[in-house]
Amino acid sequence: MRRPPTRLLLFALAGLLTALAISAWLAWFALHPVELATSPLDFSIRRGSGLRSATRQMIEAGIRMRDWQFNLIARLASKETGIKAGSYQVEQGLTPWQLLNKITRGDVVLSQIVFIEGWTFRQMRAELDAHPALRHLSTELSDPEVMRRLDADRLVPEGLFFPDTYVFGKGESDLAILARAHRAMKKELQSAWQQRDPELALAAPYEALILASIVEKETGQPAERPLIAGVFINRLRAGMKLQADPSVIYGLGDKFDGNLRKHDLMTDGPFNTYTRAGLPPHPIAMPGRASLLATVRPAKTGELYFVARGDGTSQFSHSLKEHNRAVDKHQKRGAESSTAAPKP
Repeated sequence: MRRPPTRLLLFALAGLLTALAISAWLAWFALHPVELATSPLDFSIRRGSGLRSATRQMIEAGIRMRDWQFNLIARLASKETGIKAGSYQVEQGLTPWQLLNKITRGDVVLSQIVFIEGWTFRQMRAELDAHPALRHLSTELSDPEVMRRLDADRLVPEGLFFPDTYVFGKGESDLAILARAHRAMKKELQSAWQQRDPELALAAPYEALILASIVEKETGQPAERPLIAGVFINRLRAGMKLQADPSVIYGLGDKFDGNLRKHDLMTDGPFNTYTRAGLPPHPIAMPGRASLLATVRPAKTGELYFVARGDGTSQFSHSLKEHNRAVDKHQKRGAESSTAAPKP
């Protein structure tokens, strides 16, 4: 048997040693921490970015490494097409291999925003405008313009967003958060409406939303929601005015100074449920799930009045005479009798 020429063996050996050296160097690079301009360091990868573009964005943000080296290990690992857009945060000690895994898994920095039951749309917008992790696209838009951007069926936004905690990636737009909250409310309202009492004195889901917003603002104790909703449903069925203080307060807007006066109750307006029968023209706040369900499945009682006791609970009455006694007992201010007191 002929032996291979010595020169070929040397070439093969040299090639093997070179491959081993390159592999060792790549392994060292992949597992050796990169230098960061600051720690922690925030960076973003734009939507639609490929491997080379993403690498440039990371280097420009302050991750100090050679782009061709990072691109090479990404291709050798067959991860060059799995880059996820979003906002990221890294700390000192990070290796290129860890960085590659982070941006291909999409381990983005998450933030959250909380919308509270009973908030108005004005309060929602203030919370959105103040959040530092959001892109603020709605700041200069009017309320109707916001609703048009959301392709909403209604231009009046009040009550059309579901109060909840929304988690999002840093850099997401405020309009995207609003769109999620709007879809959530549509889903919750439809679900509640499908569970409604067959004898409910409301004709449409939007009417339930309006009344649920009043129930939300009137309720001091969660267990009383169905009772409060029952009072309002009984009054609607009897053709009585709702006489709901929170609706009047909403109508006063910035003119409300914390005290609801006799003059306020007697001054007519679209949200004055002392002077106008039926429901106000639109919701006065964001109702939560519990208020929606209480409104469509109210307690079946004969009570037509309630008044705040001052401890967060309410006293319910069947007749005006009983109610006036309750007002005298619990509200020593000499105020006129009313259906309800505002939610604390």
